[in-house]
Amino acid sequence: MKSLSTLQIALGVSVIVHAAVLTVRIVDPEGFNRVFQDTPLEVVLVNAHTNEKVEHAQAIAQRSLAGGGEAEKGLATSPLPPSALTQYGDAAEDEQKKQVDEMQEQQMLMLASIKRTLAAMPPADPKQVRRNPEVAAREEKRRNLVKLLAAIEKRINEENARPKKRYISPSTREAVYATYYDSLRRRIEERGTTNFPEAAGRKMYGELTMIVTVNHDGRVLATEVVETSGNMTLDRRAATIARAAGPFGHFSEAMRRQADQIVVVSRFKFTREDTLETRLTNR
Repeated sequence: MKSLSTLQIALGVSVIVHAAVLTVRIVDPEGFNRVFQDTPLEVVLVNAHTNEKVEHAQAIAQRSLAGGGEAEKGLATSPLPPSALTQYGDAAEDEQKKQVDEMQEQQMLMLASIKRTLAAMPPADPKQVRRNPEVAAREEKRRNLVKLLAAIEKRINEENARPKKRYISPSTREAVYATYYDSLRRRIEERGTTNFPEAAGRKMYGELTMIVTVNHDGRVLATEVVETSGNMTLDRRAATIARAAGPFGHFSEAMRRQADQIVVVSRFKFTREDTLETRLTNR
Protein backbone atom coordinates (compact mmCIF):
# COMPACT_ATOMS: atom_id res chain seq x y z
CA MET A 1 0.00 0.00 0.00
CA LYS A 2 2.93 2.35 0.71
CA SER A 3 4.14 1.99 -2.92
CA LEU A 4 0.73 3.11 -4.30
CA SER A 5 0.06 6.76 -4.90
CA THR A 6 -3.02 8.57 -3.63
CA LEU A 7 -4.45 8.66 -7.17
CA GLN A 8 -4.08 4.91 -7.59
CA ILE A 9 -5.82 4.21 -4.27
CA ALA A 10 -8.67 6.58 -5.22
CA LEU A 11 -9.12 4.85 -8.58
CA GLY A 12 -9.17 1.42 -6.92
CA VAL A 13 -11.82 2.47 -4.41
CA SER A 14 -13.88 4.05 -7.20
CA VAL A 15 -13.82 0.82 -9.22
CA ILE A 16 -14.95 -1.25 -6.23
CA VAL A 17 -17.82 1.16 -5.40
CA HIS A 18 -19.05 1.25 -9.00
CA ALA A 19 -18.94 -2.55 -9.23
CA ALA A 20 -21.05 -2.81 -6.07
CA VAL A 21 -23.57 -0.28 -7.39
CA LEU A 22 -23.91 -2.17 -10.69
CA THR A 23 -24.95 -5.34 -8.79
CA VAL A 24 -27.95 -3.57 -7.22
CA ARG A 25 -31.17 -3.87 -9.22
CA ILE A 26 -34.08 -1.51 -8.61
CA VAL A 27 -37.51 -2.86 -9.63
CA ASP A 28 -41.15 -2.16 -8.94
CA PRO A 29 -42.03 -4.13 -5.71
CA GLU A 30 -45.59 -4.84 -6.86
CA GLY A 31 -44.40 -6.05 -10.23
CA PHE A 32 -41.80 -8.26 -8.56
CA ASN A 33 -44.47 -9.83 -6.32
CA ARG A 34 -46.77 -10.44 -9.29
CA VAL A 35 -44.09 -12.59 -10.89
CA PHE A 36 -44.45 -15.10 -8.05
CA GLN A 37 -48.23 -14.72 -7.75
CA ASP A 38 -48.77 -15.49 -11.42
CA THR A 39 -46.33 -18.42 -11.50
CA PRO A 40 -48.01 -21.60 -10.27
CA LEU A 41 -45.96 -24.13 -8.34
CA GLU A 42 -47.18 -27.66 -8.93
CA VAL A 43 -46.21 -30.30 -6.38
CA VAL A 44 -46.84 -33.98 -7.04
CA LEU A 45 -46.09 -37.26 -5.29
CA VAL A 46 -44.34 -39.96 -7.29
CA ASN A 47 -44.27 -43.68 -6.51
CA ALA A 48 -40.87 -44.28 -8.19
CA HIS A 49 -37.53 -42.52 -8.73
CA THR A 50 -34.49 -42.56 -10.99
CA ASN A 51 -30.86 -41.58 -10.55
CA GLU A 52 -30.84 -39.78 -13.89
CA LYS A 53 -30.61 -36.00 -13.70
CA VAL A 54 -33.80 -34.20 -14.81
CA GLU A 55 -32.96 -31.45 -17.33
CA HIS A 56 -36.38 -29.78 -17.66
CA ALA A 57 -38.55 -30.54 -14.62
CA GLN A 58 -42.30 -30.09 -15.02
CA ALA A 59 -43.16 -30.30 -11.32
CA ILE A 60 -41.70 -30.53 -7.84
CA ALA A 61 -41.80 -33.97 -6.19
CA GLN A 62 -40.28 -35.72 -3.18
CA ARG A 63 -37.88 -37.72 -5.44
CA SER A 64 -36.34 -37.19 -8.89
CA LEU A 65 -38.11 -39.00 -11.72
CA ALA A 66 -36.89 -38.69 -15.30
CA GLY A 67 -39.34 -39.56 -18.06
CA GLY A 68 -42.32 -41.73 -17.28
CA GLY A 69 -45.77 -41.57 -18.79
CA GLU A 70 -46.94 -41.10 -22.35
CA ALA A 71 -48.96 -37.91 -22.06
CA GLU A 72 -48.38 -35.60 -25.03
CA LYS A 73 -48.73 -32.48 -22.88
CA GLY A 74 -49.03 -31.72 -19.21
CA LEU A 75 -48.91 -34.35 -16.50
CA ALA A 76 -50.80 -37.61 -16.46
CA THR A 77 -53.43 -37.80 -13.71
CA SER A 78 -54.17 -40.70 -11.41
CA PRO A 79 -56.65 -43.29 -12.77
CA LEU A 80 -58.03 -43.78 -9.26
CA PRO A 81 -61.44 -42.32 -8.41
CA PRO A 82 -61.57 -39.26 -6.15
CA SER A 83 -61.45 -40.00 -2.45
CA ALA A 84 -64.67 -39.99 -0.45
CA LEU A 85 -65.79 -36.67 0.93
CA THR A 86 -65.58 -36.14 4.66
CA GLN A 87 -68.99 -36.33 6.30
CA TYR A 88 -69.93 -33.96 9.07
CA GLY A 89 -72.51 -34.00 11.81
CA ASP A 90 -75.01 -36.84 11.64
CA ALA A 91 -74.28 -37.68 7.99
CA ALA A 92 -72.27 -40.82 8.74
CA GLU A 93 -74.75 -42.18 11.28
CA ASP A 94 -77.73 -41.30 9.07
CA GLU A 95 -76.09 -43.12 6.17
CA GLN A 96 -75.58 -46.19 8.35
CA LYS A 97 -79.21 -46.05 9.49
CA LYS A 98 -80.29 -45.76 5.86
CA GLN A 99 -78.32 -48.89 4.98
CA VAL A 100 -79.89 -50.79 7.87
CA ASP A 101 -83.37 -49.69 6.78
CA GLU A 102 -82.66 -50.81 3.22
CA MET A 103 -81.45 -54.20 4.45
CA GLN A 104 -84.57 -54.65 6.57
CA GLU A 105 -86.76 -53.68 3.62
CA GLN A 106 -84.99 -56.28 1.44
CA GLN A 107 -85.59 -58.89 4.14
CA MET A 108 -89.31 -58.10 4.22
CA LEU A 109 -89.54 -58.27 0.42
CA MET A 110 -87.75 -61.62 0.40
CA LEU A 111 -90.04 -62.87 3.16
CA ALA A 112 -93.14 -61.90 1.19
CA SER A 113 -91.74 -63.48 -2.00
CA ILE A 114 -91.06 -66.81 -0.24
CA LYS A 115 -94.53 -66.86 1.27
CA ARG A 116 -96.11 -66.26 -2.16
CA THR A 117 -94.02 -69.04 -3.70
CA LEU A 118 -95.01 -71.51 -0.98
CA ALA A 119 -98.66 -70.56 -1.28
CA ALA A 120 -98.60 -71.14 -5.05
CA MET A 121 -97.10 -74.62 -4.75
CA PRO A 122 -99.59 -77.56 -4.84
CA PRO A 123 -100.18 -79.54 -1.64
CA ALA A 124 -97.64 -82.20 -0.82
CA ASP A 125 -98.51 -85.79 -1.80
CA PRO A 126 -96.20 -88.32 -0.07
CA LYS A 127 -97.23 -91.12 -2.47
CA GLN A 128 -96.17 -89.14 -5.55
CA VAL A 129 -92.78 -88.19 -4.08
CA ARG A 130 -91.40 -91.73 -4.45
CA ARG A 131 -92.70 -92.34 -7.98
CA ASN A 132 -92.33 -88.91 -9.63
CA PRO A 133 -88.87 -87.20 -9.74
CA GLU A 134 -90.46 -83.80 -10.47
CA VAL A 135 -92.63 -84.02 -7.38
CA ALA A 136 -89.61 -85.07 -5.33
CA ALA A 137 -87.65 -82.04 -6.61
CA ARG A 138 -90.59 -79.75 -5.82
CA GLU A 139 -90.83 -81.10 -2.27
CA GLU A 140 -87.09 -80.59 -1.81
CA LYS A 141 -87.51 -76.99 -2.95
CA ARG A 142 -90.42 -76.59 -0.54
CA ARG A 143 -88.29 -77.80 2.39
CA ASN A 144 -85.47 -75.40 1.48
CA LEU A 145 -87.90 -72.48 1.22
CA VAL A 146 -89.41 -73.33 4.60
CA LYS A 147 -85.93 -73.37 6.18
CA LEU A 148 -85.07 -70.05 4.58
CA LEU A 149 -88.39 -68.58 5.71
CA ALA A 150 -87.74 -69.67 9.28
CA ALA A 151 -84.21 -68.21 9.24
CA ILE A 152 -85.42 -64.83 7.95
CA GLU A 153 -88.28 -64.66 10.45
CA LYS A 154 -85.89 -65.50 13.29
CA ARG A 155 -83.49 -62.75 12.21
CA ILE A 156 -86.29 -60.19 11.95
CA ASN A 157 -87.62 -61.12 15.39
CA GLU A 158 -84.15 -60.81 16.91
CA GLU A 159 -83.63 -57.41 15.32
CA ASN A 160 -87.02 -56.20 16.54
CA ALA A 161 -86.27 -57.43 20.06
CA ARG A 162 -82.88 -55.73 20.17
CA PRO A 163 -83.02 -52.23 21.73
CA LYS A 164 -82.33 -49.32 19.41
CA LYS A 165 -79.29 -47.36 20.53
CA ARG A 166 -78.30 -43.81 19.69
CA TYR A 167 -74.72 -42.69 20.24
CA ILE A 168 -74.38 -39.14 21.54
CA SER A 169 -71.09 -37.46 20.64
CA PRO A 170 -69.99 -34.03 19.34
CA SER A 171 -70.97 -35.02 15.79
CA THR A 172 -74.32 -36.62 16.70
CA ARG A 173 -75.83 -34.30 19.28
CA GLU A 174 -79.27 -33.48 17.93
CA ALA A 175 -81.73 -30.94 19.25
CA VAL A 176 -84.07 -33.69 20.41
CA TYR A 177 -81.37 -34.90 22.86
CA ALA A 178 -79.89 -31.50 23.82
CA THR A 179 -82.07 -30.80 26.89
CA TYR A 180 -81.80 -34.37 28.16
CA TYR A 181 -78.02 -34.44 27.76
CA ASP A 182 -77.57 -31.07 29.50
CA SER A 183 -79.58 -32.35 32.48
CA LEU A 184 -77.55 -35.57 32.51
CA ARG A 185 -74.27 -33.64 32.36
CA ARG A 186 -75.23 -31.31 35.20
CA ARG A 187 -76.33 -34.22 37.39
CA ILE A 188 -73.04 -36.06 36.89
CA GLU A 189 -70.92 -32.95 37.43
CA GLU A 190 -72.82 -32.03 40.62
CA ARG A 191 -72.44 -35.57 41.92
CA GLY A 192 -68.73 -35.65 41.11
CA THR A 193 -68.06 -32.23 42.66
CA THR A 194 -69.99 -33.04 45.84
CA ASN A 195 -68.40 -36.48 46.17
CA PHE A 196 -64.96 -35.63 44.82
CA PRO A 197 -62.86 -38.81 44.69
CA GLU A 198 -60.29 -39.29 47.41
CA ALA A 199 -57.78 -41.97 48.38
CA ALA A 200 -56.20 -42.10 51.81
CA GLY A 201 -57.52 -38.61 52.52
CA ARG A 202 -55.96 -37.09 49.40
CA LYS A 203 -57.85 -35.73 46.38
CA MET A 204 -57.42 -37.57 43.09
CA TYR A 205 -57.05 -35.56 39.91
CA GLY A 206 -56.99 -36.68 36.29
CA GLU A 207 -58.89 -37.16 33.04
CA LEU A 208 -60.56 -40.19 31.51
CA THR A 209 -63.05 -41.05 28.77
CA MET A 210 -66.15 -43.04 29.66
CA ILE A 211 -69.13 -44.47 27.79
CA VAL A 212 -72.39 -44.26 29.74
CA THR A 213 -75.40 -46.22 28.47
CA VAL A 214 -78.77 -44.87 29.64
CA ASN A 215 -82.07 -46.73 29.24
CA HIS A 216 -85.29 -45.05 28.09
CA ASP A 217 -86.51 -44.90 31.71
CA GLY A 218 -83.39 -42.98 32.78
CA ARG A 219 -81.55 -45.87 34.42
CA VAL A 220 -77.81 -46.19 33.87
CA LEU A 221 -77.38 -49.62 32.30
CA ALA A 222 -73.61 -49.67 31.90
CA THR A 223 -70.44 -47.63 32.24
CA GLU A 224 -67.19 -48.38 30.45
CA VAL A 225 -63.88 -46.52 30.77
CA VAL A 226 -62.39 -46.56 27.27
CA GLU A 227 -59.45 -44.25 28.00
CA THR A 228 -58.02 -44.57 31.46
CA SER A 229 -56.72 -41.76 33.65
CA GLY A 230 -53.80 -43.96 34.59
CA ASN A 231 -55.27 -44.40 38.06
CA MET A 232 -57.54 -47.44 38.34
CA THR A 233 -59.03 -46.18 41.61
CA LEU A 234 -60.00 -42.89 39.99
CA ASP A 235 -61.51 -44.77 37.02
CA ARG A 236 -63.67 -46.86 39.37
CA ARG A 237 -64.77 -43.81 41.36
CA ALA A 238 -65.73 -42.01 38.14
CA ALA A 239 -67.86 -44.97 37.06
CA THR A 240 -69.52 -45.02 40.50
CA ILE A 241 -70.27 -41.29 40.21
CA ALA A 242 -71.89 -41.74 36.79
CA ARG A 243 -74.08 -44.61 38.01
CA ALA A 244 -75.04 -42.84 41.23
CA ALA A 245 -76.08 -39.70 39.34
CA GLY A 246 -78.98 -41.59 37.74
CA PRO A 247 -81.76 -42.10 37.08
CA PHE A 248 -81.98 -39.16 34.70
CA GLY A 249 -85.68 -39.23 33.84
CA HIS A 250 -87.73 -40.86 31.10
CA PHE A 251 -87.05 -40.18 27.43
CA SER A 252 -89.40 -37.82 25.66
CA GLU A 253 -91.70 -39.13 22.94
CA ALA A 254 -89.42 -37.68 20.27
CA MET A 255 -86.43 -39.51 21.78
CA ARG A 256 -88.34 -42.80 22.08
CA ARG A 257 -89.24 -42.68 18.39
CA GLN A 258 -85.52 -42.80 17.58
CA ALA A 259 -83.98 -44.88 20.34
CA ASP A 260 -84.59 -47.14 23.32
CA GLN A 261 -81.19 -46.33 24.77
CA ILE A 262 -78.63 -43.56 24.38
CA VAL A 263 -74.87 -44.08 24.63
CA VAL A 264 -73.00 -40.99 25.82
CA VAL A 265 -69.27 -40.75 25.10
CA SER A 266 -67.93 -38.22 27.59
CA ARG A 267 -64.61 -36.87 28.84
CA PHE A 268 -64.39 -36.68 32.65
CA LYS A 269 -61.95 -34.15 34.12
CA PHE A 270 -61.34 -33.96 37.87
CA THR A 271 -59.76 -30.51 38.19
CA ARG A 272 -57.45 -28.93 40.76
CA GLU A 273 -60.39 -26.74 41.80
CA ASP A 274 -61.98 -29.95 43.19
CA THR A 275 -64.71 -29.95 40.56
CA LEU A 276 -65.77 -32.46 37.94
CA GLU A 277 -66.10 -31.23 34.36
CA THR A 278 -67.55 -33.37 31.57
CA ARG A 279 -67.78 -32.81 27.85
CA LEU A 280 -68.87 -34.84 24.87
CA THR A 281 -66.11 -36.45 22.90
CA ASN A 282 -65.50 -39.06 20.21
CA ARG A 283 -64.45 -42.52 21.29
